[in-house]
Amino acid sequence: MFEDLLPAMEKSILEASGSIPVVFEGIEHSFEKSTPVPTASRHTSHELMYLRSGRTEFIINGKPVLLEKGSTIVIRPNVNHAIRVLSSHADMVVLYFGFSRNISEAIHALQASADAGRASTEPKRPGGPTVPSALHGIASATLESFLDFAQGQEQEDAPAAPYLVISGKSRQDIGALAERIIRESTMDAFARELMMQFLAMELLVTLSRALRDEWEESLRVKHGKARELVLIARDFLVENHDRGVSVADAAAYVFLSQGYFTRAFREELGISPMGFLMQVRVNHACKLLAQKEIKVSGVALQVGFSSPQRFNVAFRKHMGMTPMQYRQMVLGS
Repeated sequence: MFEDLLPAMEKSILEASGSIPVVFEGIEHSFEKSTPVPTASRHTSHELMYLRSGRTEFIINGKPVLLEKGSTIVIRPNVNHAIRVLSSHADMVVLYFGFSRNISEAIHALQASADAGRASTEPKRPGGPTVPSALHGIASATLESFLDFAQGQEQEDAPAAPYLVISGKSRQDIGALAERIIRESTMDAFARELMMQFLAMELLVTLSRALRDEWEESLRVKHGKARELVLIARDFLVENHDRGVSVADAAAYVFLSQGYFTRAFREELGISPMGFLMQVRVNHACKLLAQKEIKVSGVALQVGFSSPQRFNVAFRKHMGMTPMQYRQMVLGS
């Protein structure tokens, strides 16, 4: 069945986009602020980095790019970049991918990468691997052609930026896919290569949707009226409540002063931006507190509070009880 399914799917994708994405290596990195990292690196593959936690600064061709928890950056081949950890700790998932014009070559690249990973005792380096020789056409234009194919657009003759950053509402979907690819790459499971192909294509399509969503959102911000801007900011707070965002961040996102934004937000939604943000965080915390394996202090950080003490105060104000009392009530029932 697999032998019949994949070639048919591949043929249609190859005819439309000219190539197939292949994720051939996945690495997990944890850095402390004091951890020495390479001053600069360059590799022959595309690199996708999903930041699980912390804050980092990438220096890409000399330009600083700040990344917060949950953001994704795609760096193109042969682009110089370095990373600096700004928070006390940063945890990330890194995927290296290229493009193939033939499925048998792609599967061979995946198998060769897996064999090399099992045989090697050397620690993984942030600089990135060399693209397997079985992969062809890894130029930046190949990424554009696949993204255009996923969006149903014609490719435009425009210079490609050295990197792409995705930090909007699709970030959680991208993060979940990156985690799945990491897990699959380390398993010796049935039809592993087939699953890696599916996940790689799903990842690139999800990236394409994310880029389109952010482009459309930027148009709404530029041309929107007060009500539209408030609703955009509301969605921004919901999507980023776990990242320690503030009312000032939401106001800046829609290019409004904080005072005007606060008044407009209350008029439209009947609640202050800070009250709304606390409500979203507490609602999320209630769901996590129902899972007894997560510590209360861990819940506080996962929903965006800077400390357990602040979390306790906000939770008691909204729920009339402490987080621990709420957990005991839910688990007891």
